[in-house]
Amino acid sequence: QVQLVESGGGLVQAGGSTRLSCAASGSIRSITVMGWYRQAPGKQRELVATITTDTSTTNYADFVKGRFTISRDMYAYTVYLQMNSLTPSDTAVYYCHAVRRYGPVERPYTMGYWGEGTLITVSS
Repeated sequence: QVQLVESGGGLVQAGGSTRLSCAASGSIRSITVMGWYRQAPGKQRELVATITTDTSTTNYADFVKGRFTISRDMYAYTVYLQMNSLTPSDTAVYYCHAVRRYGPVERPYTMGYWGEGTLITVSS
């Protein structure tokens, strides 16, 4: 099992910045990817950014490229999301997500875990 605890969030003015953190605990050794998703009111949950735990390869949704940066602590399974140039359309609950690998090398499978989410409200 993997537990994810997010911190950060709250009310931010348009054009402002904030940073989210997510700390993983539990069976973290085989976590392969960590990332952030978001869900705005009345909309489906969508990918924001991910980062791999081996090479720190990142992936971003087009709508955050150049504004958000995902990073991780090299010595702990903690990821950060630096959010700049925020707009009201960024208002959403932001969820931390982790993918953990299980099983033998020749037949691995994965499971995903979610944090409880943290609300970011961007005021105009």
